[in-house]
Amino acid sequence: MQINEFQEQLGESLTMVDVWAPWCGPCRMVAPAVERLAREYAGRAVVAKLNTEEAQAIAARFNIRSIPTLALFIGGKEVARQAGAFRTAQDIADWTRSHV
Repeated sequence: MQINEFQEQLGESLTMVDVWAPWCGPCRMVAPAVERLAREYAGRAVVAKLNTEEAQAIAARFNIRSIPTLALFIGGKEVARQAGAFRTAQDIADWTRSHV
């Protein structure tokens, strides 16, 4: 995926991007919570995953320094970022609501 394709996918809606890598243990731990939120927010928000191994240029463009990282975008603009693993889907949902 190219940077411009990624930015187009952000669109105008609320988008949460889970930045991860297959070798990252904390990333795998948070994945079920992110997947749960994707189901719960279907139709109201977009939840996307960005594999830093496959999209190194995009991770560099967005200055990703550690994983897991969650980033919130509204209208294609980043409004919040959290590095490190959340414990539960509720923690992620609360963090998201606090920034929108």
